[in-house]
Amino acid sequence: MRTLSPSTAAKLFATGATVGPIVDSLHNQCLLRYQVLPICLEWPPAFLQKQTEMVGFAAIASDASGAISDQYPFFFCSSWTVPPLLGFAYVVLGGVLPRIAETFAELLSNQNPNQRPPLLETTAKASIPYSSSRELRTRAILAVTSTALIIKLSEVLETHPGIFDNLNVAHGHPEAASLCVMIAAAVLQWVLLDGSITALLVATVTAVGGPISELPFVGHGVWTYLEGAADYLPLQNFLVDSVATTASDDSSLLLQLLRVVFGTSSYRELALSSITGPCYFAVAMDAIALGRWFDTQSVAPASLPAPFENDTR
Repeated sequence: MRTLSPSTAAKLFATGATVGPIVDSLHNQCLLRYQVLPICLEWPPAFLQKQTEMVGFAAIASDASGAISDQYPFFFCSSWTVPPLLGFAYVVLGGVLPRIAETFAELLSNQNPNQRPPLLETTAKASIPYSSSRELRTRAILAVTSTALIIKLSEVLETHPGIFDNLNVAHGHPEAASLCVMIAAAVLQWVLLDGSITALLVATVTAVGGPISELPFVGHGVWTYLEGAADYLPLQNFLVDSVATTASDDSSLLLQLLRVVFGTSSYRELALSSITGPCYFAVAMDAIALGRWFDTQSVAPASLPAPFENDTR
């Protein structure tokens, strides 16, 4: 497995801790509320009034409670806890997981070097960053920019639930339609900027595991998703039967462990927004692109092997 250099790790952490919160804030104002060390910057009153007239209250509000519209006056919502979390996430997503995935793919391909499974092959786009630092830098910039656009798209879809009404595609389920649009945008980003199975694997795992990793923070009250946006309960049916049949009282070791991890015994009620899954996919893509670029800055390009570079496909 390729070694993650301290230089690459430091740059990934710095980028995640600085650029990450800015990009993340593009949709935070309509999804969640921070309780610990919040940073909330409001639009100037004059601009907010103009924005309200342009968008329209009916388009902003997603439910009768107006929970989402109450947060819309903020143009930046984050927390001082976010920079270190995103810094660590970028090191894992852009440095650690790609190396693990590459090693796993190489082990499988070495079992039968004369007939590599098609799913383990990489495309030309995936090997380009290893041959040119300039090309890698361009792809990293495009990845970060497209990720910002995808996250902004999630904000538009979340604050305009009636956007599909005239298209007659939602059939009463705007959340499902929004999720499909987000998935399509994230996959398109992968196709255009990378195309490698390694990146697809890492990004897919991140899209599933990323939102779930937020549950301890939600349970401990670091942040909570707004009622109008919280449509995904990943632990609603998790361990319910086994806990009910094996736990005789609240002293159960399993129940106590769940309380420690999630901060509450009502872990089944911890809610997230389903639209964040594709956002995590996109974040993984730009972390991978940044990691490849930083690798060429810390190590001579000739020493960076392109995955399956001898592929004659």
